[in-house]
Amino acid sequence: MTVGVLLLAAGSSRRFGSDKRFATLPTGGTLLDAAIENCLGSGIPLRVCVGSEDHDLIARLARRDLDVTVCPRSSQGMGATLADAVAGIRDWTAALVALGDMPMIRPATINLIARHAAPDRICVPMCDERAGHPVAFGAAFFETLSQCEGDRGARWIIESHTTSVDTLAVDDPGIHRDIDTPEALRQL
Repeated sequence: MTVGVLLLAAGSSRRFGSDKRFATLPTGGTLLDAAIENCLGSGIPLRVCVGSEDHDLIARLARRDLDVTVCPRSSQGMGATLADAVAGIRDWTAALVALGDMPMIRPATINLIARHAAPDRICVPMCDERAGHPVAFGAAFFETLSQCEGDRGARWIIESHTTSVDTLAVDDPGIHRDIDTPEALRQL
């Protein structure tokens, strides 16, 4: 059973004002590097999803020997990126959809979500009664994920398949912590 992480890292950072993937964290690394390291630390296979215009990033990730998926429609939004990314994982039994601007998710949390993933279920982590990321989608939902488009992510799939959703209580506020603005970065 192959469960992997799709790390969506093709965003345009409109609200941030510059390419936030390369913003420096207080710890010294970049935002994207922290998200990658947390995923790698989980022990779960990782695929980093980037845009076709991200030539420098693609080369940088390749030098690290990371599995990279180039998403040709990424400029259309997160939904289109996700749809492109799912096309390359048809042999997986489940995929954790993670976001490249969430550097605080603990590797143990990612691993725990992966262990609860199932081919016909959606697993949503919850902390303090709030849903977060990454969300695990079983292979039964890959075809539906491939229909995502624009900036609309996969929330609509969760909302329209409530009987297939399992919530997983985690003690990790990092599942809520995305960095969309320079102010959010300063608050880390």
